Amino acid sequence: MCHVELAPPNTQWIVREDDVDDTTPEVPAFADVEDTKARLREVGYLSDDRLATTVFLQTRLDKPLLIEGPAGVGKTQLAQSLATATGRRLLRLQCYEGQDESKALYEWDYGKQLLYTQILREKIGQIVADTSTIGEAVDRISEQDSVFFSERFLAQRPLLEALTSPEPVVLLIDEVDRADEALEAVLLETLAEFQISIPEVGTVSAKHQPYVVLTSNNSRDLSAALKRRCLHLFLDYPEADRELDIIASKDTGLEPALAEGLVQVVRGLRELDLRKAPSVSETIDWARTLAVLGAEELSASLLSETLSVVVKYERDLQTARNALPRLIDPNAEVPDALPGHGHSHGHGHDHPHDHPDDGHTHPAPEPTVGAKDPEGVARRAAKDRPGRHDEGYYGSTGPAKAGAAGVRTPMPGRRNPVAAARKRPL
Repeated sequence: MCHVELAPPNTQWIVREDDVDDTTPEVPAFADVEDTKARLREVGYLSDDRLATTVFLQTRLDKPLLIEGPAGVGKTQLAQSLATATGRRLLRLQCYEGQDESKALYEWDYGKQLLYTQILREKIGQIVADTSTIGEAVDRISEQDSVFFSERFLAQRPLLEALTSPEPVVLLIDEVDRADEALEAVLLETLAEFQISIPEVGTVSAKHQPYVVLTSNNSRDLSAALKRRCLHLFLDYPEADRELDIIASKDTGLEPALAEGLVQVVRGLRELDLRKAPSVSETIDWARTLAVLGAEELSASLLSETLSVVVKYERDLQTARNALPRLIDPNAEVPDALPGHGHSHGHGHDHPHDHPDDGHTHPAPEPTVGAKDPEGVARRAAKDRPGRHDEGYYGSTGPAKAGAAGVRTPMPGRRNPVAAARKRPL
């Protein structure tokens, strides 16, 4: 067990090496970028060269790693996989609005201090028995401050626990952009010096420097001081081939041809004007859902019935249902209505898209991305702009974003994996 020696205020706590439990077998550090990539793959995390290089540098430079990007692209999973691959224990600090430093660093267990005071009341009386004034009694009691402000009364939170841990750990500071800027300032000392200053007792320095991973969904800009202390990595949605490899590695049970088509459908959904684009983890869930239902082809009706697996807001469901037929087959005729979808135009009756009698014509929506932006980089960049969300982003009833749904057009010369899957002989 690890013990911390108490030192006078404004000095350091020292972790005694003879008290550190060294029985846990040590996992060797990453040898190089290829070793990093291979060991992450062994624990189920498929990384590219850029990601593996950044992780390898983090372990060699002993610098925190800040990972930014859309929700659901594997930022948190990377920290968990890093802990597994290196044989380290994972400590997690989940950030939220209004969080103060006592929930991140430490806090004094006042209830325990009060209990000890009551139990030791007779002993305290003996200490001040020979004093004649209140001042003398206070001075005598103040000499015992170090007893009540010591390790036994200190409730450790993730940051302090990561520094005092007897074995190396991975510290995950998740969704740091959701915390207040005041907490960012508290983090600076820990990230730069791997130490924490406690006014009552002094400074705590790390025995083993933890691997620190911070994640951000870009809901607000982080301070330059925080970014300066970290290596930086931006994770976007993976390319189609890599996302297909990720699905295959998760053993979803979906036929490879259908999985390939599903990836193309999800990539098309990400190009639409959705409040929340489907994440990689939701793509995996959708694949498992279709496998459980015994899907033999990707039909518009089946995908529409299971669309809520990847689309989480009601108005997004309507937009996605309208786009599904063309995402499945760009040359298909769009039906009047899909399951769960009805057209109401505010004049008391429903009608098909084209009524020669009343003069209503409803052409199919024009694609918003295509040859100029085949991967939708510009659209995702606009969605990831800090401060882009309205006040209803976290579930309240805020104004909906305006804008028509975009539909991704197929790349010239590219075969349609969904249509191919549908034509496969049984």
